[in-house]
Amino acid sequence: MTGLKRKRLTSDQYYKGILQADRAVLGKAITLIESNLESDKILSSEVIEKCLTHSGNSVRIGITGVPGVGKSTFIEAFGLYLANLGKKVCVLAIDPTSQLSGGSILGDKTRMQNLSAHPLAFIRPTPSGGSLGGVARCTRETIVLCEAAGFDTILVETVGVGQSETAVHGMTDFFLLLMLAGAGDELQGIKRGIMEMCDALIITKADGENKTKANRAIVEYRNALHLYPAALSGWVPKAGICSALTGEGIPEVWKLIEEYLLLVKTNGFFTQNRANQEVQRLHETIEQLLKERFYQNFETVEKIKQIEQLVKEQKISAYMAAEKLFER
Repeated sequence: MTGLKRKRLTSDQYYKGILQADRAVLGKAITLIESNLESDKILSSEVIEKCLTHSGNSVRIGITGVPGVGKSTFIEAFGLYLANLGKKVCVLAIDPTSQLSGGSILGDKTRMQNLSAHPLAFIRPTPSGGSLGGVARCTRETIVLCEAAGFDTILVETVGVGQSETAVHGMTDFFLLLMLAGAGDELQGIKRGIMEMCDALIITKADGENKTKANRAIVEYRNALHLYPAALSGWVPKAGICSALTGEGIPEVWKLIEEYLLLVKTNGFFTQNRANQEVQRLHETIEQLLKERFYQNFETVEKIKQIEQLVKEQKISAYMAAEKLFER
């Protein structure tokens, strides 16, 4: 037991290790954030508070895409390009679907072998088994730690589908949507909301026979993007093509992001958006804490069991039952 106690770092040791970009300490700190133990939550909060003043100095890029689009392949090619430019790249992934399948996305590290081996890159998969709210909270806090450790480019990937796109959009500066060629059918299947959120739409796998299809599809996608309302940022969403296999189009993706950053930092949207995201984070945290503490209360849990039976027997409506529980 003594040996185990010695291994537990203090908040100051975590803080100093993170500022020194110690990968081992950073990894332990992220594991601490992911823990559900009350003592770990208290310690992780202290570490995050200390690191906050050293965060915010990165560009946060959200990346999503239809199944089979090759997100991991794109992220590896894009991440390597940025790392070779001298950028310190961190790849994080949100996987809210893992709670259903019980699966893990640790495979991302093996799929991105070249990127994970690069000295300027750091890949951290999301833990499986968390709800979307919990996973999103972990990712937001991990971003703070990674920025404090000196990572200047954060790539946040959505692995699951559904509301994860909205969660990632709410914590990033630039939102990238990856699509496949063969536009006619795909356009029908894209959620309108995702199209409205994206700052750029990139058609992947534009190599070999697919290149002709991609060039045809890009016209349809560009037309589709013009149908959506103007963004608050003042930026007009762009569409392009790339091949992670040949590297063609990868530099152009980064150029697009640089153009966007120049615009939003000049017109003030960048700072305003970050501030709005923090307020959004506040409200999400309040909701999460209320839910956690409500269900952690022993008397409430016991009362719920009794009321559940009354609801089953239709002696009380679900709405009235909930009201009674909150009155307590």
